[in-house]
Amino acid sequence: MHRGKGMKFVGDSRVKSDGRKVNVPKDYSEYPGKTEAFWPNFLLREWMVGAVFLMGFLCLTLAHPAPLEAVADPLEAYIPLPDWYFLFLFQLLKYQFASGMFNIVGTVVIPGLAFGALMLAPWLDTSKERRPHRRPIATSLMLLGVASVIFLTWESVDQHDWEAAAEQGQLVIPGEIDTEAEGYLIYAEQASCIQCHGDQMTGGAGNPNLLETEKTPEEVIEIIINGQGAMPGGQFEGTDEELEIMAAFIANHGEDPEE
Repeated sequence: MHRGKGMKFVGDSRVKSDGRKVNVPKDYSEYPGKTEAFWPNFLLREWMVGAVFLMGFLCLTLAHPAPLEAVADPLEAYIPLPDWYFLFLFQLLKYQFASGMFNIVGTVVIPGLAFGALMLAPWLDTSKERRPHRRPIATSLMLLGVASVIFLTWESVDQHDWEAAAEQGQLVIPGEIDTEAEGYLIYAEQASCIQCHGDQMTGGAGNPNLLETEKTPEEVIEIIINGQGAMPGGQFEGTDEELEIMAAFIANHGEDPEE
């Protein structure tokens, strides 16, 4: 380029002859009533709105506290259920190809491929088209992923035993029992009784609550000797007289029958 060609002098600065200038945005003060400063006007308003929502959220947590369950019991069968946004992954582990010996497939391989594809999507699909029908591969993969998540989530909700889940882990308020009664002292010495029905006789893990029984002492003795259902017989370690005292105590709902 020859000296001075395409250039013109304006004072001490040089500006291209085509007249193009850098697009510098105007200051917000040049638009009175239409814009405002980020600090402190905009940011202060955002903080105030956030504080209102936070107070509302705190009021909801106080009015509707989280439902608590009983202390975890390793002897009690528990049906787990994750939060709704993980239900599709939870359902995936129920299939044979992604559980058991192939658990690594359901926990690492399939989720890793799915989320890895989402992270690499900007580099895998470099097309400038944004209309779905012009991007058949990307659109098909996305529709397949959305359909899979919806289907697995629905299957997880549909196959979950909601009635059993509502009963599990319930907080059982211990009934008032006479721990000084002779029947309770005999009951407390029986390891098999304590292990299945607890020291408060409220049961758990599929074992009945002894405080709610409507059986007679004779029926209680019959069950203890011969067993019933999953309860084996012959577990009582004591004399026949002690068995009668304990059976009468149980039939009287944890109270001394002589009082």
